[in-house]
Amino acid sequence: MSLSNKLDSVTEALENTRVSPSGVSFAGKSLKLDTEEDAKQVVEEIDGCPKLEYLNLEGNTVGVEASKAIAKALEKHPEFKRALWKDMFTGRMKTEIPKALQYFGSGLVTAGARLTELDLSDNAFGPIGVEGLAALLRSSSCYALEELRLNNNGLGITGGKLLAAALTDCYNCSKKRRKAVGTKKNDGAKALAQVFKMIGTLEEIAMPQNGIYHIGISALSEAFTYNHNLQILNLNDNTIGPKGAEAIARALPNLQSLKEINFGDCLLKTKGAMFLANSLKGAHLDLQELILGFNEIKKDGAYQLALAMMNKSKLKNLVLDGNQFGEEGRKQLKK
Repeated sequence: MSLSNKLDSVTEALENTRVSPSGVSFAGKSLKLDTEEDAKQVVEEIDGCPKLEYLNLEGNTVGVEASKAIAKALEKHPEFKRALWKDMFTGRMKTEIPKALQYFGSGLVTAGARLTELDLSDNAFGPIGVEGLAALLRSSSCYALEELRLNNNGLGITGGKLLAAALTDCYNCSKKRRKAVGTKKNDGAKALAQVFKMIGTLEEIAMPQNGIYHIGISALSEAFTYNHNLQILNLNDNTIGPKGAEAIARALPNLQSLKEINFGDCLLKTKGAMFLANSLKGAHLDLQELILGFNEIKKDGAYQLALAMMNKSKLKNLVLDGNQFGEEGRKQLKK
């Protein structure tokens, strides 16, 4: 056999032995699943998947009875790991969503599944939705959870507190069983700060569009310092303001692993930008992206931010658009 043929054979063998996740996806199908009969196609796909590691229902709308049927099918899959359920309650009444979530959670608990990822982003279920989710979050099915995504859920203060309580219970129970939860991604509000402190191993925190003001930001900033491996911090579209920026600036020296910072549309103002610039200057050498657009920052703040970026050799993206530099400030920044 020629060398070329041998290489072809090796390549083919590698292709044939490549491991890939197994699961079912109905992402983007725009299905309206109201009844058990409506859910029949999803149930059949689940039943026909010998190793169901994930179920993606993004972009569909699932009612109570359909959720009950799907959850019943999930009970047969203890190997299940990834619940990809973002944007799946469009047009549903708020009273429907908690019941649907309870069915889904009960199905996973009955199966004895151990989730590594739970994504319920872009489901505007508010605090009442957290009530439906709480039992799952407190269960052993979430003891190995690595990623919890709750972006754009309209949790508010009440929802944040309910979520924090559920995660705290989960953490304490898992710790007792020596299976400490290692959640990497959490979204919420001020009440989650205590949870962040306890976990201490967060690598990414994304809490955009949660209506958090500087008081909540200050509490979170203190919690961030307990997570030295934090690489991505996204607080986009909250009201950080100068006071919140000052609190974050105090935390930043403890976060030298940061690669991405997104504080866009956070009303930092010039003063807030300068707090951040002074804290970033001379350190944070792994920083790759800094997003501070639409913050009403004037030219003095822009100048200090530019100086702070001078030693960031890994920087790929600096976003400062939508601020108030003026003609002179733009020229100064370009220079």
